[in-house]
Amino acid sequence: MKFGFVSLPVAGHLNPMTALARKLQSRGNEVVFFGVPDVEPIVRAANLNFVPFCEKEYPVGSMTEIYGRVAKLHGEDVLRCHVEEIAPAFLKTALGCFPKKLAASGVEAMVLDMGHTFLQLVPLSLGIPYVQISNSLHIDPSGATPACIFSWPYENTPEAFAKNIEGLKKIGGWQRRGLMPKRWDYR
Repeated sequence: MKFGFVSLPVAGHLNPMTALARKLQSRGNEVVFFGVPDVEPIVRAANLNFVPFCEKEYPVGSMTEIYGRVAKLHGEDVLRCHVEEIAPAFLKTALGCFPKKLAASGVEAMVLDMGHTFLQLVPLSLGIPYVQISNSLHIDPSGATPACIFSWPYENTPEAFAKNIEGLKKIGGWQRRGLMPKRWDYR
């Protein structure tokens, strides 16, 4: 079978995705990794086939510029920058570039990073089955622990529980505005 992969162009997402791709490849499957040009050296180092997309819009070096400003942020501001700025801009561009590359590739199934919100629309529109992989830390929907994006410490008090719930509601607001996948409903 021929699998296609797409990951966020950052090491914390690329490393587990290329590991999974290599595992499928080691089992006799053909694998092709799609990405912006900055991803190519990492994918090639993993001994995987690479197909670039959005080359004009995101030339080599553009991810360093985009994520360089994210590297200066902390906690909630990192997620907010990704879901409100980076992800929507990338999706708009990818919806114009990616379908032709995917259609021409002969890929039979896709493995998508959930960080690429709504990119599943591409394989869906082409009738290609897909799965989504979450390469981020689990967010406890109970409110017993703070979500990983918040910097406050774990505390076992009613006030801490209430603060955690308020944090989850904030994440839920991003979900309802379509900026994050709806894994849980935090109303």
